[in-house]
Amino acid sequence: MNMKRSTLYLIGTLVISLLACGALSGCKKKSANPFPASGTVAGWEKSSETRTFAPKDLWQYIDGDSEQFIQAGVVSTATSDYKYQGQLEAVVDVYTMGGPDGAQTILERGQTKEAQSAQVGDEGLQYAQSVSFRKGPYLVRIVAYQSSASAPQALMALAHGVEANL
Repeated sequence: MNMKRSTLYLIGTLVISLLACGALSGCKKKSANPFPASGTVAGWEKSSETRTFAPKDLWQYIDGDSEQFIQAGVVSTATSDYKYQGQLEAVVDVYTMGGPDGAQTILERGQTKEAQSAQVGDEGLQYAQSVSFRKGPYLVRIVAYQSSASAPQALMALAHGVEANL
């Protein structure tokens, strides 16, 4: 009887341990790389290494604007440059916020009268030379350095490529 109890206890402990392990690893968030590789989005090539910034270092990238991101709960910022068909240059910034509210706050703060609603992420805005959207805790800004007739469509394609990786 004692041996039976010990065996049941051991099996029960093992089952609980396995369930706990599974639950913990299921909760672990995978580290997503939101930046599409060259050629993944038609016409777009990744033209720089990805740079990342912790909140305390964000001023080095967006001096003057970093405080609003910190107040909204930015956890990290990653950025990379892209080139469309060898001509149109753009930068993709991905801000990982502490939650979706922070991403929404920044998206709404940056909205101007020229913004048009864009079908990307949970909520998106498109301008002549940029696309901004939020998806969960992520805020994405894609800004072209030049203006062209193909820029709005090309930027939306890149936005969808980033969205697919989040």
